[in-house]
Amino acid sequence: MAMTIINGSSLALILVLSTLVTCKCNAAAAVPLADQTIFNVMDFDAKPNLELISTQAFMKAWRAACDFTGHARVFVPPGVYTLGEIIFAGPCKGTHSIILEIAGTLKAVPDVSEYSNFAWISFESINGVIITGGGTLDAQGQSVWQFNDCKTNPNCVHLPATLHFNDIRNGKVMRLKLINSMGFHLHITNSYLVRFHGLTIDAPEDSPNTDGIHISKSNTIKLSRSVIRTGDDCVSFGQGTNNVTVNKVTCGPGHGISVGSLGKLAGELEVRGLIVKNCTLRGTTNGIRIKTYAGENANRALGMMFSDIVMENVKNPIIIDQSYGDKSTDSLSQVKISDVVYQNIRGTTSSEIPVQLLCSSKLPCQNVRLTNINLKHIANTPITSQCQNVNVGYTGIQIPSPCHGPSS
Repeated sequence: MAMTIINGSSLALILVLSTLVTCKCNAAAAVPLADQTIFNVMDFDAKPNLELISTQAFMKAWRAACDFTGHARVFVPPGVYTLGEIIFAGPCKGTHSIILEIAGTLKAVPDVSEYSNFAWISFESINGVIITGGGTLDAQGQSVWQFNDCKTNPNCVHLPATLHFNDIRNGKVMRLKLINSMGFHLHITNSYLVRFHGLTIDAPEDSPNTDGIHISKSNTIKLSRSVIRTGDDCVSFGQGTNNVTVNKVTCGPGHGISVGSLGKLAGELEVRGLIVKNCTLRGTTNGIRIKTYAGENANRALGMMFSDIVMENVKNPIIIDQSYGDKSTDSLSQVKISDVVYQNIRGTTSSEIPVQLLCSSKLPCQNVRLTNINLKHIANTPITSQCQNVNVGYTGIQIPSPCHGPSS
């Protein structure tokens, strides 16, 4: 077992990344109402509290606001509005962030055949958007979860996300509730400088593939002060995720906070600069997980810090799994994991092996540090650690004890 402290340059990398992703990213502050032009969806013939579908009315209100050159606010008054698939598209003509204020409840048409895109509600190619209002987005996923076959079909087609952000710059999403997504609740890709704050995401523990928020191919994203209860990962980081902070998020039930899975596809982009801190995980199947597929597809995941995490009855609090997916394959993961810090992780677990660092013998994990790990079994059963093919260092409290098996 190699017990190696991360070198100074690796720690410097993480500190620099921490500075980058915790900066105050101004997504364009709201201006006084007197200086705004309001585009009320009711004025475009939206019909609340009726079975009538208001998709076209919402699109017309957005188009009018997007084509306006001044400060524009699209307003959704209290009430229940039924919407089919809808795309709020840019680029917009103004230089100010458009505000979409949702004070009511949006309900999806509960028919999966109505959706051809990645999502129920999409935002595309917009520079400057603020989505807020305290409203609820109800995707009525319970009507379509029966069509999800991803547990048995590795090539399954995911059901639509509630919100899909593609090519968004300078965005902010805050004070919304998302419930019962058909697929992911929130999926963000190809985007830069977007903040999510004060969200509540809620779906049953057995709802399939209903990730809270999935991030891929995006840079400088921040999620904070949110509560996520779902049937899959609360937060998942896919390929090309860079400089992301998750702060003060409560997760559970669900599958925890996951990096990956990586290595499934050829030509994937690396994951770099993740900070997860001040979070609580309750009754989840995993805590902090890094998962990669065995196989020939190469990638890298590096510069990651997980700190000040509370685990409450979590099955696998700290886990690196580099044989995710088909456990019967003889191939080895080609994803290189390095410069990972776990610090101040405490709480309770239902597992006798709460720390599992199971890396690839083809590309062993490098520069992994565990500092002040304090986990206890909910039944006071003895616990232990397991390591394979990892270059790991320890400082401070270590409960369970450090690995005493082959680790490099």
